[in-house]
Amino acid sequence: MSALRSLVSARSLLSRTRFSSVFKNTVHSELAVPHTHTHAPLTKYSAVPALSRGMKVRSSVKLMCDGCAIVKRKGRVYVICSNNPKHKQRQG
Repeated sequence: MSALRSLVSARSLLSRTRFSSVFKNTVHSELAVPHTHTHAPLTKYSAVPALSRGMKVRSSVKLMCDGCAIVKRKGRVYVICSNNPKHKQRQG
């Protein structure tokens, strides 16, 4: 019976050793691989975030109060408001 116990304990030690050495080699080999990007390169318009909060996008912008002003920037028409930030709009 003691021979069986020693055989089982030796087997479990070997399996632990093999697993840890294989796991270490796998982790290190994955870290050694250079990282490459698969997405498209940035263009002029992709640098601007697609989701910008706090601005309405409309086909027809309008002045809503006395604090609103129309501004043209980067080929787009914007409405900015000094009184109410909810009035911010972009045409497009």
